[in-house]
Amino acid sequence: MPLRNKIRPRPRPDQTSPQSRSTPPGTDSPWGSARLALTAFFAVDGFLFAAWVVRIPDIRSQVNASHSALGLALLCLSIGAVLTMPLVGRLCLRYGSRPVTVGSLALLSLAVPLPAHAHSVAALGGVLLLFGAGYGGANVAMNSAAVDLVAQLRRPVMPSFHAGYSLGGLLGAGLGGLLAGALSTAWALALGGLLGLAVTAAAGVVLLRSPAAPLVAPGRTSGSGTGDGGTTGDTTGDHGTRTTAGRAAPHLRLLVLLLGLTALCTAYGEGAIADWTTLHLTDDVHASPGTAAAGYAAYAFAMTSGRVGGTWLSIRLGQTRLMLLGGLTAAAGMLVAALAPVVPLAVCGFVLAGLGLANLFPLAIARAGAAGGPQGVAFASTLGYGGMLIGPVVIGFLADAAGLPMALTTVAVAATAGALLPLAVRRR
Repeated sequence: MPLRNKIRPRPRPDQTSPQSRSTPPGTDSPWGSARLALTAFFAVDGFLFAAWVVRIPDIRSQVNASHSALGLALLCLSIGAVLTMPLVGRLCLRYGSRPVTVGSLALLSLAVPLPAHAHSVAALGGVLLLFGAGYGGANVAMNSAAVDLVAQLRRPVMPSFHAGYSLGGLLGAGLGGLLAGALSTAWALALGGLLGLAVTAAAGVVLLRSPAAPLVAPGRTSGSGTGDGGTTGDTTGDHGTRTTAGRAAPHLRLLVLLLGLTALCTAYGEGAIADWTTLHLTDDVHASPGTAAAGYAAYAFAMTSGRVGGTWLSIRLGQTRLMLLGGLTAAAGMLVAALAPVVPLAVCGFVLAGLGLANLFPLAIARAGAAGGPQGVAFASTLGYGGMLIGPVVIGFLADAAGLPMALTTVAVAATAGALLPLAVRRR
């Protein structure tokens, strides 16, 4: 195995010199070139996904799909992601997460324009499989690279990367709403794909040339990912000694499983909001297409704001408390968004949901990655995007049976579960 894929054990905290507690070699500042480039990848990932989301109503009309048929087509996106994620976790271990990040984002950029050229539900499902493969691969690879960089910086900065994703989503939704009447769906998605390729090329050069961060290995975790308060330190046993990977394996697998279930509940909500917000606002609350896009943009802005402050909040409140409060806030917001009879109140509900969900997924993935390395990220991400796998189908069929507003209340149930699961994680 290449030397760059190994990590040396850190000295015990009482043996750490002042020099070793400073910024690690290869990072000139907390916002070094690698962190900026990786944030750009998160941002373009969010931008491309939002560019697709705001065009879902147009593409639904283009393929003449019912709610349930559209849900099945959207299921293909999640299937492509979930099937790809375990493979990408292994590729990250073999080749490094940074090259895999570049390749995955290139695939996603090439796949974004394809839904605009589908004229049946079956064709739409086929191209969404490819879209999902690029999207799922990019998310595992980017988060694996981010976990390594978090360990190198020794600060719980994972929410800042996901803030980049949300900022990209905000820009994608905002531009999509502004250009909804000026550009066709085909042109809008084609330009989005070209922008994605340009950013991938530019940021990829920077990321690949930056000094590599040490790979986080299972059983040798940094407290930036696993601790409740965001402090650093080695994983230790009951008597204060370092826990080996072999002895800790069952414990770590259970820990990653619980964190993956937290990610599942969160991703169910994020996926439902992404896929159905514009349709709910246009069909049920009678908003115009531009206003519906603005509603999704407001949700994306709230999530961006929550993640920008996520590092500060996780240090001040502790990661478990932040996840608990966030899940309960998201549940309350989704009840308002789903049941509100007027546009302003519904948008306020989506804003609350965005603030609440903001840090649940990044903290769950960061802690899973710190416990299990790239395979921990892949496993938790696969479970997480399993939420997106079942979400479109559940929402679609419930919408046909009981109406979309009632279907969206299931997001509040999932958010409540996501709020409570970190309490079980804390006890582990």
